Amino acid sequence: MKKLRIIAGFLLLLAVTVGCSVEDGMDSDTSFIDSANIENIDAVFEITNDNSGTVTITPTGEGAIFFVVDFGDGTSTSGEIKAGESVQHEYEEGDYDVVITGKNLAGETAQSTEPLTVSFRAPENLEVAIDLDVDGYTVSVSATAEYAALFHVYFGETADEEPTPLMLGESVAHTYGTSGAYDIRVVALSGGEATIEYTETTDITGPTDPMSLPLTFDDHTIQYVPQGEGAIFNGASFDIVPVSEVNATKTDEDRVGALTNSGSQWEGITFTLDPPVDFSTENKTVTMKMYSEVAVPVLLKFEGGMNGERQNEVTVNHSGTGWEELSFDFNNATKSYIDGNQGVGEPFVPTGQYSKMTIFVDGPGTTAGTFYFDDINLVMEVLPNPEFPINLEESDIDYTWNGFGASDYSSIPAELVDNPDPSGINTSSTVLEIHKLSGAWDWAGASMNLAGPVDFTKGNMVTIKVWSPREGTTIRFKMEDSNSPKDGNGNPTVFVEVDATTTVAGVWEELSFDLTSDASFNSSTPYDRVIIFPDFGKAGNDELFYFDDLVLSFPKPEFPITFEASGMDYTWSGFGRLDYGGIPAELVDNPDPSGVNTSATVLEVNKLTDAWEWAGASMNLAGPVDFSSGTTVTVQVWSPRVGTPIMFKMEDSNSPKDGNGNPTVFVEVQATSTVAGAWEELTFDLTSYNDFSTDKPYDRVILFPDFGSRGKGEIFYFDNLQLTN
Repeated sequence: MKKLRIIAGFLLLLAVTVGCSVEDGMDSDTSFIDSANIENIDAVFEITNDNSGTVTITPTGEGAIFFVVDFGDGTSTSGEIKAGESVQHEYEEGDYDVVITGKNLAGETAQSTEPLTVSFRAPENLEVAIDLDVDGYTVSVSATAEYAALFHVYFGETADEEPTPLMLGESVAHTYGTSGAYDIRVVALSGGEATIEYTETTDITGPTDPMSLPLTFDDHTIQYVPQGEGAIFNGASFDIVPVSEVNATKTDEDRVGALTNSGSQWEGITFTLDPPVDFSTENKTVTMKMYSEVAVPVLLKFEGGMNGERQNEVTVNHSGTGWEELSFDFNNATKSYIDGNQGVGEPFVPTGQYSKMTIFVDGPGTTAGTFYFDDINLVMEVLPNPEFPINLEESDIDYTWNGFGASDYSSIPAELVDNPDPSGINTSSTVLEIHKLSGAWDWAGASMNLAGPVDFTKGNMVTIKVWSPREGTTIRFKMEDSNSPKDGNGNPTVFVEVDATTTVAGVWEELSFDLTSDASFNSSTPYDRVIIFPDFGKAGNDELFYFDDLVLSFPKPEFPITFEASGMDYTWSGFGRLDYGGIPAELVDNPDPSGVNTSATVLEVNKLTDAWEWAGASMNLAGPVDFSSGTTVTVQVWSPRVGTPIMFKMEDSNSPKDGNGNPTVFVEVQATSTVAGAWEELTFDLTSYNDFSTDKPYDRVILFPDFGSRGKGEIFYFDNLQLTN
């Protein structure tokens, strides 16, 4: 061991020399300082224990005020290091000769060579995670270990495998070409010779999910290559390849099936389908995209009937132009060959389920080559979306409603169900049920896409039959242009919405939504989606709401009724024809604009020959009549004869029905024409009818021309129905 000797006299002299300035006339020569004072050059090494190779070097030596370190690993030397200070340097694992050079105040130097050994600590606590991807061929490997600087991964697929580097905190993936058992080895490196490793045998099974239509060949979890004996037969071979092998305009991510014929007759492939293809519905057409550069017949055959159903087949010709979509209509199938003939070639329409599908390319011929397949699918009938009116009863319409607004932002239930209360104004079979779950958002509801933009020539008022568990609940109706720009929540920014309020509980009622009451409404906007919000503005209370019969119409009239307002639904329904059909009743141009009535439009009622004595026409109103303006109705009448009885009637359309289906709450008053072929005003005092009450919700008006007599083939005109005192 070297001893450090401090020469006090030298240090004192140094202090005096450094601390005093040179007086005029004094000599600055320092040669008198004895260079032999540089002795015992040495160094202290401190090596970190983290396998980083970092070494702290502190030079020492008697008489030296500066040091320079040659690290001994071929890198550059350090700069000058003051006595008592240190320098850090990173080494690889190994043995090094570190040269320390000391320098005194006179610039004289002395050296010593100090041996340095850097050895890394072996990694410890190696943990390896090997995850098999859903495709059955790809593994992902990650690892952790104390004192590890890097990992090497060997996947065991080749004999002279180069390791795959795995950095700390990362993972590496590898896709195997074939199934089998592979030894995956992970080696943890410390940065030196010390290592630790782990080996695990991993079973690579390949995809295991069964096939079913549609066959896209793109799902890596599905085993598209049949594995059973005899599935690929008579010299054919089959593989799944990237579409880039084919001269086609598809992305490289797409995969296709490649069937290679060797040139033998009746070579092909059989796919096992689970679940089986189902021909029990009207959907019996299978489509298949196929690439071929030669014209060939393609036979598609189904067998393996789940209940012993007969094998059957269809042949379609490919014209050899590259990618073509072939369509196999099994409504035109024939019986396939089986031992014993049994009607081979006879027409046969499959109605069962089949678990095996076989493809022959030029089955009876000897065409060799590779043929590519994609997107084999049973064509399902795509039902059209509805358009107004929407009655929810048509079996060939897609009435799919999409609920939204549950407390966790998922959907609330919305589906078609049997009418739970077929009574009152709605005895139809099928209605929409919306379940506003407990805690659902105040804006929860359900939407349905329409067949296209709404045709507003049918009207701008939407009526909906509603069954609510409570009265006083707000029902919001909304239409959207689904293609308009979206807001921050992804909702279309072009829409119209109107609120209405229920007036009864547990009973069907009809609510009206006047779209024109929303200033943003525009009949030229392509609204193509309808939305219903039950109990809008309040959180869900676990209640069921029902809706039916969305009808688009113009607003119904209310008193006074002139027939002149545009955008009003003045629809009259005739009744009482001899065969119990309707007699003609419609608005027409005023045939005699004179006298008390020069208006442009009037109601024409044609009481056909032999029409019943109670024949007439009715019109629904916007709502219950408001009798604040009077209880006497005046009607302008044009009759072809003097002395014809004219009956005027009002009904509560929602009141209980009699045996003929007519409302039992009504008021009716009769008057008699006094002129022929001219306009006159007749008066009907409603209070003259004993059961009349202004509190009753009369919402329908009816006119009976020549009441009490059978029809004579005469035309009557009516106009300007008003309420007065």
